Amino acid sequence: MKWEPEIPRWRQVYAVMSERILDGTYEPGGRLPSGMAICDEFGISPVTAKRVLTELRKASLAYMQPGIGTFVTELPQPEA
Repeated sequence: MKWEPEIPRWRQVYAVMSERILDGTYEPGGRLPSGMAICDEFGISPVTAKRVLTELRKASLAYMQPGIGTFVTELPQPEA
């Protein structure tokens, strides 16, 4: 990933992961990658990965089940 130096890395990773949630790459109810998997994929620190997961939860895009993992929230479907 090419980093934008003026934007915090957690925000850049958050943008990628939230886009994956919204486009269905990460399916509703599905488990998100672990903090360590995020570290490996993006080359970031565990603290930064934890921040990304926390921000996804704050945005109601994900929820955590302690001891199990973080999962994608069921998003409301747009009306036809």
